[in-house]
Amino acid sequence: MKEMIKNAGILLAITVIAGLILGLVYETTKDTIAAREEADKKAAYKEVFADAADFKPVEDEIMSAAYRAELDEAGFSAVTIDEVVRAVGAEGSELGYVYKVTTSEGYGGDITIVVGINNAKVIGGISILTINETAGLGINAEKVLKPQFAGKQADSFIYTKTGASSDNEIDAISGATITTNAFTNAVNCCLKYFEDHRQIK
Repeated sequence: MKEMIKNAGILLAITVIAGLILGLVYETTKDTIAAREEADKKAAYKEVFADAADFKPVEDEIMSAAYRAELDEAGFSAVTIDEVVRAVGAEGSELGYVYKVTTSEGYGGDITIVVGINNAKVIGGISILTINETAGLGINAEKVLKPQFAGKQADSFIYTKTGASSDNEIDAISGATITTNAFTNAVNCCLKYFEDHRQIK
């Protein structure tokens, strides 16, 4: 019994010390991690909207409960609009919008992307912030899916397994239709939000 109590005490001490060390590491690195994430996000904004000189946060409420319900009804229940910013030119003119969105429909979990849409409703580009899809399959979204959206104008996109024949069609990643569907839905959600809120100031 004494040996058991002793061992339990040792385990408790190890657990407490490990917890303190982890807490200390977190406290000392959280600001660095946050700064890196912010820098990555701003770089993604510039990637999808190269003509913009600055990006201004949209001050209005991004997602009201009523609009969240509307998105759910439209088939975007798995997509969350995390942030909306206005792309501004060097002379201060509004060029369009940039959206940071997360979809939970990915095969390997959440996928977070940044989408730039100009005032003519043309997609300037897409940047992938986080993706954990299967190596050799869904992870190919970077080289297979991302380039297909750039420069295209559509109310919404669909994916096909037989080769895209129109501007609103996207070639699916071979063997990764779940990833393709998640990616396409995330972009379509941005297009819907753009159309519904493009006059927001």
